[in-house]
Amino acid sequence: MYVRPFPGGDGKWKVSTEAGARIPTWSRASYELIYRTAAANRLMAVAYSVDANSFRAEKPVVWAEGTFGRPNGQRGFDIHPDGRRVAALGGQPETLARQDRAVFVFNFFDELRRIAPPSKQ
Repeated sequence: MYVRPFPGGDGKWKVSTEAGARIPTWSRASYELIYRTAAANRLMAVAYSVDANSFRAEKPVVWAEGTFGRPNGQRGFDIHPDGRRVAALGGQPETLARQDRAVFVFNFFDELRRIAPPSKQ
């Protein structure tokens, strides 16, 4: 995977160190570029800096491991605005095609305390 100036300009900088980098996503919270590996079992993070017309990428590191689906050729993951969490579609490709809904759980621990209050010992 390479980075080039937009909308034009000189330069082309290699970002990934292995073949098959997919679905690059810029973090909104830090100077990182997140991408999925070709095997879809890792998200990699590359810290970078920009100085004038020069782009410098650090060595990629594993940001998360798992199975990251890609339904209908779409990204299948996104980075939370805080840059520390990710929402991802998991599972194998054959099961992802059958999924037709998403379940979001908010205030999980509040709900858990409501339905199973701690015992008073």
